[in-house]
Amino acid sequence: MAKAVAIIPARGGSKRIPRKNIKDFFGKPIIAYSIEIALVSKLFEKVIVSTDDEEIASVAKQYGAEVPFLRPKELSDDFTGTEDVVDHVLEFLESQGEHYDYACTIYATAPLLRREYLIEGFEKLKNSNAIHAFSATSMPFPIQRTFKITKKGRCEMFFPEHYHSRSQDLEEAYQDAGQFYWKRLGVNSNEIMFGKESIPVLISRHLVQDIDTLEDWKRAEVMYRVLEEMTS
Repeated sequence: MAKAVAIIPARGGSKRIPRKNIKDFFGKPIIAYSIEIALVSKLFEKVIVSTDDEEIASVAKQYGAEVPFLRPKELSDDFTGTEDVVDHVLEFLESQGEHYDYACTIYATAPLLRREYLIEGFEKLKNSNAIHAFSATSMPFPIQRTFKITKKGRCEMFFPEHYHSRSQDLEEAYQDAGQFYWKRLGVNSNEIMFGKESIPVLISRHLVQDIDTLEDWKRAEVMYRVLEEMTS
């Protein structure tokens, strides 16, 4: 039977939202939502939180995750990528004689994540020859009609040839939903996450909110509250 591990990166040094990963979100630390969904999905042999912070480690354990080590400082700065953190966890597990077929990175600030999408990603990846499966959502507007603001404060379209195009005539675009990333292990490939070896798991936009700023946090609170009212 295929074995999978969930890895939740949760660094302690968040600057734009201090202590973001354990900040209260409707009565519990926001990281608790990711841990609980991973556990409830019953997809994983282990749910591991990778952190450099003692308090985050304590909270993670309280909600059922494992924290087998504190992440070293060299993997806890502003420049360390998620892939390096995940690889570090997998290397640790290998050193303990633990081998997995799949790994799923789940972000610590994903309170809108639903179990069915985690399961869908795993099933689609397992039943294919793809390497990755990740959460994605549609763009709310045509990217072909986007523009930038120049240093002089004026507008400049990225695709001026589409200025007169109707929205319905333009190809739909999608973006990373920032919730979870499945990976098939034991495969040698340099293929990027958003490449031809990846399967997108499409999630409705009302269930997707990146949380990088206080404005993002407030929007996520509004979305979560509305969803709770709809299902109560």
